[in-house]
Amino acid sequence: MIQNNIIHDLNDYVTGVETGLDSNGRKNRGGHQMEHLVEYFLKKSGVTYSREIKTSILTKQFGITLPESFAKNKRWDFAVKTLPASGLPPGVGHVYTIESNFYASYGSKISETARSYRLIAEHSRNIPGFTFMWITDGKGWEGAKNDLHETFSVLDTLFNIKDMENGVFSQIFSA
Repeated sequence: MIQNNIIHDLNDYVTGVETGLDSNGRKNRGGHQMEHLVEYFLKKSGVTYSREIKTSILTKQFGITLPESFAKNKRWDFAVKTLPASGLPPGVGHVYTIESNFYASYGSKISETARSYRLIAEHSRNIPGFTFMWITDGKGWEGAKNDLHETFSVLDTLFNIKDMENGVFSQIFSA
């Protein structure tokens, strides 16, 4: 590459590669930290939950069938099953799936995620015994307030870190 003048400065090339690899390594650190934070608050609320559960397992374990249009091969960050809910057959509890993420900066991923979760909320609204929840936070939302507002208009189980600190899981899962 140097002989063919594709690379003019070896130091710049090496630094660029290292920077690229390092930024890629940091890319989802905030997302993983958010998952750990959500898990902390789930434990604190005292509920039993599953982590990284696929839709097929959700169906087998909890008897919830989700439309393939949005849930085929989906891996949910968390799933919580509560005690039998009124209006459901005996032994059938309510299942909550939870997605979590944190955006330190604005980018196209925020808009795409909001759109995707809006669709999940709309398609799952009338599934008996099922609720989709989204926990998100971060400065990235400052540049995407419209996306957040549009999603919140169809997803009333959209929460942030402050909501978890204020006990939203205990309020929802004990109701």
